[in-house]
Amino acid sequence: MTSQTRIKIPAGFWTGLRQLGMNPHDVVRKASLPLTIINKPVVSTTQYFAIWQAYSDLIGDTAKGIMMLPTVFETAQYPPAVLATYHARDYRDALNRMVRYKQMCPPESLCIKEEGENCTIELKWLSTEEAGPPILVGVTLAFLLELGRRGTGQPIVAKHVEFSHEMGNVQILEEYFGCRIRVGANCNRLTLHRRDLDRPFVSYNAELLEILTPVLDQSLEEQKNIYSTAEKAKWMIKRSLTGGHTDIQTIASELGMSNRTLQRRLADEGTNFKQLLTQARHELAREYLADPLLDIKEVAFLVGYEDQNSFYRAFRHWEGNTPLHWRAEHLGTNRIN
Repeated sequence: MTSQTRIKIPAGFWTGLRQLGMNPHDVVRKASLPLTIINKPVVSTTQYFAIWQAYSDLIGDTAKGIMMLPTVFETAQYPPAVLATYHARDYRDALNRMVRYKQMCPPESLCIKEEGENCTIELKWLSTEEAGPPILVGVTLAFLLELGRRGTGQPIVAKHVEFSHEMGNVQILEEYFGCRIRVGANCNRLTLHRRDLDRPFVSYNAELLEILTPVLDQSLEEQKNIYSTAEKAKWMIKRSLTGGHTDIQTIASELGMSNRTLQRRLADEGTNFKQLLTQARHELAREYLADPLLDIKEVAFLVGYEDQNSFYRAFRHWEGNTPLHWRAEHLGTNRIN
């Protein structure tokens, strides 16, 4: 959840680079990291992002890099958490497993929702202060589609794909995803035809899943305990801020503990609920203000302030500047809401 998060790069990543005719050493050097990372691939979030950016820079076009890697990545090279999804019962089961086990592979998280004829999968960063390079976003969404194509053996296409950043040659991506691509959106999201989720996987292996699922579920539960109470509490605060109804009772209940226990654990970690609430509001305010489509009133509401003046006072205290001037400075625009 922070830049100190430990991320393990699967061996298949380096194999995939070699299949593309790239030398992993070149990628690591481009990222200004030690070559030992290739053999001991546990990195921080910052290092992880640097590796992906280096791959993007060496390919030369974000879209080309997105399209190439998922298609050459050998299924057998996937770590167990991902391998399990390829042996799921159907595309829906595979996607739900991917979303669940993605929690073991920070720094991004996936949120899946079925509604009407659509299934949307949105990628979000666990840290609002450290977002990954566009190529990592694109590869992640491409892998989700590739999962369906390989599992079902059918040429599944997406319904919509949205990216928050420029992605290079969009035409290449439209050919790969089979739909129109929107860049400059306020989210990173893959929308599938919901009917495709019912397609059975030809690679379904009930016996293998019976072995892998309990082990993966146990690992997930153990990893959840790695994060501090303060980190988990702040994440929950951010989820429930809109409308200003966040309180310690709600957060303590979600964490499965009493108010007193939560207060004690936060104190042991050198913080308290009020400080976490302030940090969550500050971090989210910066994130929302970076989206020019949101006006100041909306931002104030999204971070839990019932009136705009209270938000202005708080933001000036945090940043020494008004939300409008902060946005103008950071977006390079004089737009006034």
